[in-house]
Order: sequence, then C-alpha cells, then structure tokens
Amino acid sequence: MSATAPSRRTEIKRKAQRAHYETPTIAAIIDAAFLCHIAFTAEGSVHCLPTACWRSGEHLYIHGANNSRLINALLATECSVCISHLDGLVLARSAFHHSMNYRSVVIYGQFAAVDEASDKAAAMAAFLEHVSPGRNAHVRAASPGELAGTRILRLALSEAVAKVRNWGAEDSAEDMDIPVWAGVIPLASQAGALQPEAGSGHFPPPELPLALAAQPAPADDGL
Repeated sequence: MSATAPSRRTEIKRKAQRAHYETPTIAAIIDAAFLCHIAFTAEGSVHCLPTACWRSGEHLYIHGANNSRLINALLATECSVCISHLDGLVLARSAFHHSMNYRSVVIYGQFAAVDEASDKAAAMAAFLEHVSPGRNAHVRAASPGELAGTRILRLALSEAVAKVRNWGAEDSAEDMDIPVWAGVIPLASQAGALQPEAGSGHFPPPELPLALAAQPAPADDGL
C-alpha cells in the first residue's frame, strides 16, 4: 500500500496491500479509460450508469444533455464513480486461487457544473484530444448552440483511491506439485482496422488515442 487514504470511505480494507492513493497512479488509470460507471440515487431508487469520461488536471469530466436524469441527479447529490481495466486472467493450480489482474479507481464526491462558454469549449476540446490526439485542428469546433445544449460536469479527484493487482498466481505450498499449467493470460484493449465513412477514406487516418497505448502499472509488489 502506498500513501494514505484521503478519507475514511476511500480506505481499502480488503486486500489493503493492493491500494494506491498516490495521484500519478490514479491519474494514469483514469487516462487509460474512455468509460466510467456512476452510482447515484434519484427518485427513491439506486442507479449505476455508464458514461464517457476524461481527465483534465485534478478533475474527472463527463458531459450530457441538458435536463437529463443523470446530470440533474449528479448536481443534486453525491455519487461514486468507478473505472476499471481487466489486465489478465490468473490461472492457479487450485480452483480457489484463480484470480484476475486489474487496475481500478473509485472516486467519491459531488459533480459541479462547468457553465462558462470558454471553459466548456476547452473541456470539450480536451475530450476530443483524449479520443484522438490532434483531431481538434481538423474538425469543426462545437458551435455556441451545441455548447448551450450540452452540460459539462466535473468531479474533483481529491477523494479517490486506486486498487491494483498485477502479479501471478498465489498457490499454496501444498499445491505446487499439481501437474497443470499456471500463470497469467494477459488481456489488453487495442484498436481494430479503421472503418472510414464514405468519401473520407482517402484522408490521412486519425491518431489513435493515447489510452490504447500500454500503461505503466505500479511496481509488482509480489503480494
């Protein structure tokens, strides 16, 4: 475990050795994601919805339509945001010790609206840069009407925690002689073949998002 938990609800108690509270690790896991899941309460019920996300500085950003249920709920109450990456299947010599390698982040807090037109435009430009570096220079920027019809929210990363597993099987000593393959099946996201829209295939291809590049994981603690 590294650093200290910023709050009681971010303190990892189950498998505490997998906890990471340092900002660079949390930021790297967020930057490798395009999607987050947000848990919140609204209208007397509990919900968990996926939505696109990106990071700029010390905030996580999302966007949505004006007056959407998600946007209204997040402006009214606290929530929990989860981002996770599955990095491998860990196969052990016993059924019980099979596991998975992963990187995850959970963030607590309440979203705030980004209302200034210039700030909204900058946030949307950062989103597009996250999706495809350099693309802002080649496409039409969002119009004032499009920005007016979009709500952008941001959530401070001040109450966040990462949890990481990045090592092999943890077999018991008495299982080490079982004659079966054990180890890790690595998993990773990668871009497939481009599928251009009609009339655009002869233009230079877009830059791939940095999130699809290999992300340096925290050091293997061997725990």
